[in-house]
Amino acid sequence: MHAAVNPLDDALRIRIVAAVIRDATGRVLLVRKRGAEVFQQPGGKRDPGDVDDLATLARELDEELGCRLRTDSVRFLCQAEAPAANERGHVVEGRIYVVDVDGEPQPRAEIEELRWVDPVAPDVPVARLSREHILPLLTAKTMV
Repeated sequence: MHAAVNPLDDALRIRIVAAVIRDATGRVLLVRKRGAEVFQQPGGKRDPGDVDDLATLARELDEELGCRLRTDSVRFLCQAEAPAANERGHVVEGRIYVVDVDGEPQPRAEIEELRWVDPVAPDVPVARLSREHILPLLTAKTMV
């Protein structure tokens, strides 16, 4: 038997699509939004014109980093949730993809800063979705 969905609970969910971008040495790109204290994967919420997750990723990576998503590289990594980093009392529910991009990432739009970090030992404060779900998957022995 399924529990009833509370509309308030659904209103407190933030659904996002996020990208894992790695460099040649295996470091992972994290971004910090303007006014935020923690770093997270680049990505964001689906806009009404986005037909699917890939459209959202392509738009967000262009807007936030000035990069072009290489659609032939996209691999689904996981779906996970955690307390939202920047919206107190909300839960972020993310669909995460490992991707390659064309172009050198640069902070644009609401992105204040970007960092390439070692997924085993990031040297910056990291949002819980990334810290508890994404980075551990990248360091698992089964991950290429």
